[in-house]
Amino acid sequence: MDGGPQAVVAARVPGAAGLGLLAPPSARPIPAALLADPAWTAGRVAALGRRYRSADRRVLATVWWYSASAVLLTPVAAGLATGRPLSARLADTTLYEIAGGTVLAGVSRAPAGPDPAGELREALGSVVAAVAEAGGVRQRPLWAVAADSLAGRLLAVGRALGDVGTVTALAAPVAAAVGDPMPAPRYTDVGGVRFVRRVSCCLLVRLPGEAMCTACPGRPPGHRQVLLEDAAGLW
Repeated sequence: MDGGPQAVVAARVPGAAGLGLLAPPSARPIPAALLADPAWTAGRVAALGRRYRSADRRVLATVWWYSASAVLLTPVAAGLATGRPLSARLADTTLYEIAGGTVLAGVSRAPAGPDPAGELREALGSVVAAVAEAGGVRQRPLWAVAADSLAGRLLAVGRALGDVGTVTALAAPVAAAVGDPMPAPRYTDVGGVRFVRRVSCCLLVRLPGEAMCTACPGRPPGHRQVLLEDAAGLW
C-alpha cells in the first residue's frame, strides 16, 4: 500500500495487518464496487455453495455478506477510531483476496467527505441490495449483519488501541447517523471483557459441518452467557 490516508491510519493501529488494514503482497485486488453487482455477487455465492456443498442461496449469501461486510467496514472503523475518517465510498475502496476467494483486507484510498454517514449509507445500501438479489433474502437481516460487523470491527480496533470503551462508544452514533434500516449495534461486558451482543444471525450453523457461533442470538441466553464467561477466562 502506498502512503495514502489509510497508511497513516494503519501506522497508528498495532497489528494493522492482522486486522485487514494492510494487504498481503500475494493478495489480488478487487474493486469494492463489484460488491454492488448482483451478478458478480451471485457468482461468489455459488462458489461458496460449491465449497460447502450447499444449494441454499439465502444461507450462503448471508454467510458471504457476514465475512465481506467485516472487511469492507474495517477501514471505516479504523479511521473513526484514530480520528482520521476514511472514505466509505465503494469507488474509493479496494478489497484484497487470496487464493480460494477469501477476502481479507480492505483499503480506502481517500479521506471521508463532508457527509461520511451518507457515504456509508450509500455504500452499504448498494451492496445489501446486490446480496439480497443474489441470495433471494430480505434486506433488513443483511443490514443487521452490517451492524454486527461495524460493532465487531470497532471492538477489534479498540482492543488493538487499548481503548475499547472509547472506540466501541462510536458504534451507536455511527449507526444512528446511517439511519434506518441499520439497527443499533450492541455490546455486552462479561468479566470485564467486552463482546458484541449480536443483532443478527450469520446462518453459518446451517451449512454442513459448521457449529453455532458462541455469541449467536439463537442460543438460549443462559447458555450464551456461560460460553461468554468461558471466553472471558472466568472458567
